[in-house]
Amino acid sequence: MKKIQMVDLQGQYAKIKADVDPSLQEVIDSAAFINGPKVHQFQKNLENYLGVKHVIPCANGTDALQIAMMGLGLEPGDEVITADFTFAATVEVIALLQLTPVLVDVDPVTFNIDVDAIEKAITPKTKAIVPVHLFGLAADMDAIMDLAKKHNLYVIEDNAQGIGADYTHRDGTKTKTGAIGHVASTSFFPSKNLGCYGDGGAIFTNDDALAHIIRGIVNHGMYKRYHHDVVGVNSRLDSMQAAVLDAKLPHLDSYNLARRNAARKYTEAFKNHPKIVTPSGRTTCQGICDTCDCHVFHQYTLNLKDVDRDALVAHLQENNIPCGVYYPIPLHLQKAYKDDRYNEDDFTITNQLVQSVISLPMHTELDDEQIKFITSTVLNFINGNS
Repeated sequence: MKKIQMVDLQGQYAKIKADVDPSLQEVIDSAAFINGPKVHQFQKNLENYLGVKHVIPCANGTDALQIAMMGLGLEPGDEVITADFTFAATVEVIALLQLTPVLVDVDPVTFNIDVDAIEKAITPKTKAIVPVHLFGLAADMDAIMDLAKKHNLYVIEDNAQGIGADYTHRDGTKTKTGAIGHVASTSFFPSKNLGCYGDGGAIFTNDDALAHIIRGIVNHGMYKRYHHDVVGVNSRLDSMQAAVLDAKLPHLDSYNLARRNAARKYTEAFKNHPKIVTPSGRTTCQGICDTCDCHVFHQYTLNLKDVDRDALVAHLQENNIPCGVYYPIPLHLQKAYKDDRYNEDDFTITNQLVQSVISLPMHTELDDEQIKFITSTVLNFINGNS
Protein backbone atom coordinates (compact mmCIF):
# COMPACT_ATOMS: atom_id res chain seq x y z
CA MET A 1 0.00 0.00 0.00
CA LYS A 2 1.20 3.50 -0.82
CA LYS A 3 2.06 5.77 2.08
CA ILE A 4 -1.11 7.54 3.22
CA GLN A 5 -0.91 11.33 3.12
CA MET A 6 -3.39 13.98 4.16
CA VAL A 7 -2.83 15.56 0.74
CA ASP A 8 -0.83 13.82 -2.01
CA LEU A 9 0.53 16.65 -4.14
CA GLN A 10 3.40 14.54 -5.49
CA GLY A 11 1.02 11.93 -6.86
CA GLN A 12 -1.17 14.62 -8.37
CA TYR A 13 1.81 16.35 -9.99
CA ALA A 14 3.04 13.12 -11.55
CA LYS A 15 -0.20 12.88 -13.53
CA ILE A 16 -0.12 16.47 -14.80
CA LYS A 17 3.64 16.94 -15.17
CA ALA A 18 3.26 17.13 -18.96
CA ASP A 19 0.88 20.08 -18.51
CA VAL A 20 2.64 21.90 -15.68
CA ASP A 21 6.28 21.78 -16.78
CA PRO A 22 5.84 23.45 -20.20
CA SER A 23 3.62 26.11 -18.61
CA LEU A 24 6.35 26.93 -16.08
CA GLN A 25 9.05 26.85 -18.75
CA GLU A 26 7.05 29.34 -20.81
CA VAL A 27 7.19 31.83 -17.92
CA ILE A 28 10.92 31.28 -17.43
CA ASP A 29 11.63 31.75 -21.13
CA SER A 30 9.60 34.98 -21.21
CA ALA A 31 11.00 36.29 -17.90
CA ALA A 32 7.59 37.91 -17.36
CA PHE A 33 7.48 36.93 -13.70
CA ILE A 34 5.11 39.66 -12.44
CA ASN A 35 1.76 40.40 -14.10
CA GLY A 36 2.85 38.41 -17.12
CA PRO A 37 0.66 36.86 -19.81
CA LYS A 38 0.11 33.70 -17.74
CA VAL A 39 -1.57 35.72 -14.99
CA HIS A 40 -3.99 37.33 -17.42
CA GLN A 41 -4.63 34.02 -19.18
CA PHE A 42 -5.45 32.27 -15.91
CA GLN A 43 -7.65 35.19 -14.83
CA LYS A 44 -9.74 34.94 -18.00
CA ASN A 45 -9.98 31.16 -17.85
CA LEU A 46 -11.10 31.26 -14.22
CA GLU A 47 -13.70 33.94 -15.01
CA ASN A 48 -15.11 31.66 -17.69
CA TYR A 49 -15.10 28.64 -15.40
CA LEU A 50 -16.85 30.42 -12.53
CA GLY A 51 -19.22 32.43 -14.70
CA VAL A 52 -18.15 35.61 -12.91
CA LYS A 53 -17.35 38.93 -14.60
CA HIS A 54 -14.17 39.77 -12.74
CA VAL A 55 -11.36 37.71 -11.20
CA ILE A 56 -8.61 39.78 -9.58
CA PRO A 57 -5.63 37.58 -8.65
CA CYS A 58 -3.60 38.39 -5.55
CA ALA A 59 -0.88 36.98 -3.33
CA ASN A 60 -2.87 34.70 -1.00
CA GLY A 61 -6.34 33.94 0.31
CA THR A 62 -6.03 36.06 3.44
CA ASP A 63 -5.06 39.09 1.35
CA ALA A 64 -8.02 38.34 -0.91
CA LEU A 65 -10.46 38.53 1.98
CA GLN A 66 -8.89 41.69 3.37
CA ILE A 67 -8.82 43.41 -0.02
CA ALA A 68 -12.46 42.50 -0.64
CA MET A 69 -13.40 44.30 2.59
CA MET A 70 -11.17 47.27 1.73
CA GLY A 71 -12.87 47.53 -1.65
CA LEU A 72 -16.29 47.80 -0.04
CA GLY A 73 -15.16 50.84 1.94
CA LEU A 74 -15.96 49.37 5.36
CA GLU A 75 -14.91 51.68 8.17
CA PRO A 76 -13.51 51.10 11.68
CA GLY A 77 -16.29 50.07 14.04
CA ASP A 78 -18.48 48.56 11.32
CA GLU A 79 -19.69 45.11 12.36
CA VAL A 80 -19.05 42.06 10.18
CA ILE A 81 -20.84 38.81 10.99
CA THR A 82 -19.15 35.48 10.33
CA ALA A 83 -19.03 31.91 11.61
CA ASP A 84 -17.39 30.95 14.87
CA PHE A 85 -16.39 27.57 13.43
CA THR A 86 -13.82 28.33 10.74
CA PHE A 87 -10.14 29.12 10.23
CA ALA A 88 -8.87 32.27 11.92
CA ALA A 89 -8.06 34.11 8.67
CA THR A 90 -11.76 34.87 8.23
CA VAL A 91 -11.93 36.88 11.44
CA GLU A 92 -8.29 37.99 11.38
CA VAL A 93 -8.76 40.37 8.47
CA ILE A 94 -11.86 41.88 10.07
CA ALA A 95 -9.82 42.76 13.14
CA LEU A 96 -6.83 43.96 11.10
CA LEU A 97 -9.05 46.54 9.39
CA GLN A 98 -10.34 47.69 12.81
CA LEU A 99 -13.79 46.43 11.95
CA THR A 100 -15.77 44.64 14.66
CA PRO A 101 -16.04 40.87 14.21
CA VAL A 102 -19.34 39.36 15.30
CA LEU A 103 -19.13 35.58 15.61
CA VAL A 104 -22.21 33.37 15.43
CA ASP A 105 -22.94 29.66 15.67
CA VAL A 106 -23.19 27.16 12.83
CA ASP A 107 -25.68 24.61 11.56
CA PRO A 108 -25.27 21.17 13.20
CA VAL A 109 -25.61 19.29 9.90
CA THR A 110 -23.69 21.40 7.38
CA PHE A 111 -21.28 23.15 9.82
CA ASN A 112 -21.92 26.32 7.80
CA ILE A 113 -23.07 29.60 9.31
CA ASP A 114 -26.54 29.48 10.92
CA VAL A 115 -28.81 31.93 9.07
CA ASP A 116 -31.10 32.39 12.10
CA ALA A 117 -28.06 33.24 14.21
CA ILE A 118 -27.01 35.83 11.64
CA GLU A 119 -30.37 37.58 11.83
CA LYS A 120 -30.29 37.68 15.64
CA ALA A 121 -26.81 39.27 15.54
CA ILE A 122 -27.68 42.12 13.15
CA THR A 123 -27.52 45.61 14.69
CA PRO A 124 -27.54 49.12 13.20
CA LYS A 125 -23.73 48.84 12.99
CA THR A 126 -23.77 45.66 10.90
CA LYS A 127 -22.42 46.21 7.40
CA ALA A 128 -21.50 42.78 6.04
CA ILE A 129 -21.89 39.01 6.34
CA VAL A 130 -19.06 36.58 5.56
CA PRO A 131 -20.40 33.07 4.88
CA VAL A 132 -17.69 30.41 4.65
CA HIS A 133 -18.25 27.44 2.33
CA LEU A 134 -16.73 25.24 4.99
CA PHE A 135 -14.96 22.01 4.06
CA GLY A 136 -16.21 22.51 0.48
CA LEU A 137 -19.97 22.64 1.08
CA ALA A 138 -21.91 25.60 -0.29
CA ALA A 139 -23.53 27.71 2.43
CA ASP A 140 -27.26 28.57 2.32
CA MET A 141 -26.72 31.48 -0.05
CA ASP A 142 -30.35 32.23 -1.04
CA ALA A 143 -31.30 32.76 2.59
CA ILE A 144 -28.14 34.79 3.25
CA MET A 145 -28.67 37.01 0.21
CA ASP A 146 -32.32 37.54 1.21
CA LEU A 147 -31.19 38.60 4.67
CA ALA A 148 -28.55 40.92 3.23
CA LYS A 149 -31.09 42.57 0.95
CA LYS A 150 -33.56 42.99 3.80
CA HIS A 151 -30.97 44.75 5.99
CA ASN A 152 -28.92 46.43 3.21
CA LEU A 153 -25.74 44.44 3.94
CA TYR A 154 -22.83 43.28 1.84
CA VAL A 155 -22.14 39.56 1.40
CA ILE A 156 -18.48 38.53 1.15
CA GLU A 157 -18.11 34.84 0.29
CA ASP A 158 -15.11 33.07 1.80
CA ASN A 159 -14.63 30.47 -0.93
CA ALA A 160 -11.17 29.28 0.13
CA GLN A 161 -12.42 25.72 0.64
CA GLY A 162 -15.27 25.63 -1.86
CA ILE A 163 -13.95 26.39 -5.32
CA GLY A 164 -15.79 24.41 -7.97
CA ALA A 165 -18.88 23.76 -5.86
CA ASP A 166 -22.29 24.53 -7.35
CA TYR A 167 -25.06 26.21 -5.39
CA THR A 168 -28.58 25.27 -6.48
CA HIS A 169 -30.97 28.19 -6.04
CA ARG A 170 -34.60 27.81 -5.04
CA ASP A 171 -35.64 28.15 -8.68
CA GLY A 172 -33.38 25.26 -9.70
CA THR A 173 -30.68 27.33 -11.39
CA LYS A 174 -27.07 26.81 -10.39
CA THR A 175 -24.24 29.24 -9.66
CA LYS A 176 -20.66 28.48 -8.72
CA THR A 177 -19.76 29.43 -5.17
CA GLY A 178 -17.83 32.68 -5.22
CA ALA A 179 -20.09 34.15 -7.90
CA ILE A 180 -23.18 34.75 -5.73
CA GLY A 181 -22.32 37.42 -3.14
CA HIS A 182 -21.30 41.01 -3.76
CA VAL A 183 -17.66 39.90 -3.66
CA ALA A 184 -15.76 36.73 -2.84
CA SER A 185 -12.28 35.56 -1.96
CA THR A 186 -10.40 32.32 -2.45
CA SER A 187 -7.06 30.76 -1.63
CA PHE A 188 -4.79 28.77 -3.93
CA PHE A 189 -2.73 27.33 -1.07
CA PRO A 190 -1.19 24.05 -2.32
CA SER A 191 -3.60 21.79 -0.39
CA LYS A 192 -6.73 23.48 -1.78
CA ASN A 193 -8.86 21.78 -4.43
CA LEU A 194 -7.29 24.19 -6.92
CA GLY A 195 -3.86 24.82 -5.44
CA CYS A 196 -0.64 26.30 -6.75
CA TYR A 197 2.94 25.45 -5.72
CA GLY A 198 3.26 28.31 -3.26
CA ASP A 199 0.89 31.02 -2.08
CA GLY A 200 -1.83 32.54 -4.18
CA GLY A 201 -5.36 33.93 -4.00
CA ALA A 202 -8.03 35.83 -5.89
CA ILE A 203 -11.06 38.08 -5.46
CA PHE A 204 -14.24 37.59 -7.52
CA THR A 205 -17.07 40.03 -8.23
CA ASN A 206 -19.75 40.81 -10.81
CA ASP A 207 -19.68 44.51 -9.84
CA ASP A 208 -17.71 46.54 -12.41
CA ALA A 209 -17.11 49.51 -10.12
CA LEU A 210 -15.98 47.33 -7.22
CA ALA A 211 -13.65 45.37 -9.51
CA HIS A 212 -12.03 48.64 -10.60
CA ILE A 213 -11.43 49.67 -6.99
CA ILE A 214 -9.98 46.29 -6.10
CA ARG A 215 -7.62 46.27 -9.08
CA GLY A 216 -6.12 49.48 -7.73
CA ILE A 217 -5.90 48.20 -4.15
CA VAL A 218 -3.89 45.09 -5.08
CA ASN A 219 -1.32 47.26 -6.87
CA HIS A 220 -0.40 49.92 -4.30
CA GLY A 221 -3.55 51.89 -5.14
CA MET A 222 -2.29 52.58 -8.67
CA TYR A 223 -4.25 52.60 -11.91
CA LYS A 224 -1.52 54.62 -13.63
CA ARG A 225 2.10 54.09 -12.64
CA TYR A 226 3.14 56.33 -9.73
CA HIS A 227 -0.37 57.76 -9.44
CA HIS A 228 -1.81 56.43 -6.16
CA ASP A 229 -5.56 57.04 -6.19
CA VAL A 230 -6.58 54.79 -3.30
CA VAL A 231 -4.83 53.30 -0.29
CA GLY A 232 -3.54 49.98 -1.51
CA VAL A 233 -1.33 47.02 -0.75
CA ASN A 234 1.22 44.98 -2.67
CA SER A 235 -0.55 41.70 -3.36
CA ARG A 236 0.11 39.97 -6.66
CA LEU A 237 -0.19 36.42 -7.95
CA ASP A 238 3.17 35.78 -9.59
CA SER A 239 3.35 34.33 -13.08
CA MET A 240 4.87 31.00 -11.99
CA GLN A 241 1.93 30.29 -9.70
CA ALA A 242 -0.51 31.41 -12.39
CA ALA A 243 1.15 28.97 -14.80
CA VAL A 244 0.57 26.10 -12.37
CA LEU A 245 -3.03 27.12 -11.72
CA ASP A 246 -3.82 27.51 -15.40
CA ALA A 247 -2.47 24.02 -16.06
CA LYS A 248 -4.55 22.59 -13.20
CA LEU A 249 -7.82 24.45 -13.83
CA PRO A 250 -9.00 22.12 -16.64
CA HIS A 251 -8.64 19.24 -14.15
CA LEU A 252 -10.61 20.88 -11.33
CA ASP A 253 -13.94 19.21 -12.05
CA SER A 254 -12.28 15.78 -12.25
CA TYR A 255 -10.40 16.52 -9.02
CA ASN A 256 -13.65 17.39 -7.27
CA LEU A 257 -15.31 14.27 -8.66
CA ALA A 258 -12.44 12.13 -7.34
CA ARG A 259 -12.93 13.71 -3.91
CA ARG A 260 -16.67 13.03 -4.01
CA ASN A 261 -16.07 9.42 -4.99
CA ALA A 262 -13.61 8.96 -2.14
CA ALA A 263 -16.13 10.58 0.21
CA ARG A 264 -18.83 8.15 -0.93
CA LYS A 265 -16.55 5.20 -0.16
CA TYR A 266 -15.77 6.57 3.30
CA THR A 267 -19.46 7.12 3.94
CA GLU A 268 -20.42 3.63 2.80
CA ALA A 269 -17.88 2.11 5.19
CA PHE A 270 -19.27 4.10 8.14
CA LYS A 271 -22.92 3.69 7.09
CA ASN A 272 -25.46 3.51 9.95
CA HIS A 273 -22.78 3.47 12.66
CA PRO A 274 -24.42 4.90 15.80
CA LYS A 275 -21.28 6.78 16.86
CA ILE A 276 -20.33 8.30 13.51
CA VAL A 277 -22.12 11.12 11.69
CA THR A 278 -20.78 11.33 8.16
CA PRO A 279 -20.82 14.54 6.07
CA SER A 280 -23.56 15.12 3.54
CA GLY A 281 -24.63 17.77 1.10
CA ARG A 282 -27.30 20.30 1.95
CA THR A 283 -29.65 19.79 4.91
CA THR A 284 -32.23 18.56 2.39
CA CYS A 285 -29.89 15.76 1.26
CA GLN A 286 -29.52 12.31 2.77
CA GLY A 287 -25.86 11.46 2.52
CA ILE A 288 -24.00 12.25 -0.71
CA CYS A 289 -26.55 12.08 -3.52
CA ASP A 290 -25.69 10.66 -6.94
CA THR A 291 -25.78 14.10 -8.53
CA CYS A 292 -23.95 15.86 -5.69
CA ASP A 293 -22.29 19.08 -6.85
CA CYS A 294 -22.84 21.30 -3.80
CA HIS A 295 -19.91 19.70 -1.93
CA VAL A 296 -16.34 19.45 -3.21
CA PHE A 297 -14.95 17.81 -0.05
CA HIS A 298 -11.95 19.95 0.65
CA GLN A 299 -12.14 18.00 3.90
CA TYR A 300 -13.98 14.81 4.81
CA THR A 301 -15.00 15.46 8.39
CA LEU A 302 -16.69 13.04 10.78
CA ASN A 303 -18.73 14.15 13.77
CA LEU A 304 -18.21 11.54 16.50
CA LYS A 305 -20.69 10.65 19.23
CA ASP A 306 -19.45 9.27 22.58
CA VAL A 307 -15.98 8.64 21.17
CA ASP A 308 -12.68 9.87 22.63
CA ARG A 309 -11.71 11.93 19.58
CA ASP A 310 -8.20 12.72 20.79
CA ALA A 311 -7.51 9.06 21.54
CA LEU A 312 -8.68 8.21 18.01
CA VAL A 313 -6.29 10.82 16.61
CA ALA A 314 -3.44 9.17 18.53
CA HIS A 315 -4.53 5.71 17.33
CA LEU A 316 -4.56 6.81 13.70
CA GLN A 317 -1.14 8.39 14.05
CA GLU A 318 0.21 5.17 15.56
CA ASN A 319 -1.00 3.43 12.41
CA ASN A 320 0.66 6.02 10.15
CA ILE A 321 -2.66 7.54 9.13
CA PRO A 322 -2.58 11.35 9.13
CA CYS A 323 -5.70 13.20 10.22
CA GLY A 324 -6.75 16.69 11.22
CA VAL A 325 -8.88 18.44 13.79
CA TYR A 326 -10.48 21.41 12.06
CA TYR A 327 -10.94 23.21 14.38
CA PRO A 328 -9.92 22.48 18.00
CA ILE A 329 -10.77 25.88 19.53
CA PRO A 330 -13.75 28.13 18.68
CA LEU A 331 -12.77 31.56 17.42
CA HIS A 332 -14.74 33.22 20.22
CA LEU A 333 -12.43 31.51 22.75
CA GLN A 334 -9.19 32.35 20.97
CA LYS A 335 -7.11 34.82 22.98
CA ALA A 336 -6.95 37.30 20.10
CA TYR A 337 -10.72 37.38 19.56
CA LYS A 338 -12.29 36.99 23.00
CA ASP A 339 -15.00 39.52 23.72
CA ASP A 340 -17.22 40.09 26.72
CA ARG A 341 -20.20 40.45 24.37
CA TYR A 342 -20.22 36.72 23.70
CA ASN A 343 -22.48 34.33 25.60
CA GLU A 344 -21.51 30.65 25.65
CA ASP A 345 -25.16 29.67 25.24
CA ASP A 346 -25.01 31.17 21.74
CA PHE A 347 -22.31 28.71 20.60
CA THR A 348 -23.71 25.31 21.57
CA ILE A 349 -23.04 23.69 18.18
CA THR A 350 -19.53 25.06 17.73
CA ASN A 351 -18.57 24.18 21.30
CA GLN A 352 -19.66 20.60 20.63
CA LEU A 353 -18.00 20.30 17.22
CA VAL A 354 -14.56 21.33 18.43
CA GLN A 355 -14.67 18.33 20.76
CA SER A 356 -16.00 15.78 18.28
CA VAL A 357 -14.84 16.43 14.70
CA ILE A 358 -12.01 14.65 12.93
CA SER A 359 -10.97 15.01 9.29
CA LEU A 360 -9.61 12.00 7.41
CA PRO A 361 -7.18 12.06 4.47
CA MET A 362 -8.90 13.59 1.44
CA HIS A 363 -7.30 14.22 -1.92
CA THR A 364 -7.44 13.26 -5.58
CA GLU A 365 -5.05 10.30 -5.31
CA LEU A 366 -6.74 8.22 -2.60
CA ASP A 367 -7.18 4.61 -3.67
CA ASP A 368 -9.49 1.85 -2.47
CA GLU A 369 -6.78 0.04 -0.52
CA GLN A 370 -5.94 3.18 1.44
CA ILE A 371 -9.60 3.99 2.12
CA LYS A 372 -10.24 0.43 3.34
CA PHE A 373 -7.26 0.59 5.70
CA ILE A 374 -8.27 4.02 7.03
CA THR A 375 -11.91 3.10 7.60
CA SER A 376 -11.14 -0.27 9.18
CA THR A 377 -8.65 1.36 11.54
CA VAL A 378 -11.24 3.95 12.60
CA LEU A 379 -13.94 1.30 13.05
CA ASN A 380 -11.68 -1.07 14.98
CA PHE A 381 -10.92 1.69 17.45
CA ILE A 382 -14.50 2.84 17.87
CA ASN A 383 -15.80 -0.71 18.13
CA GLY A 384 -13.27 -1.47 20.85
CA ASN A 385 -11.08 -3.82 18.83
CA SER A 386 -7.94 -1.71 18.72
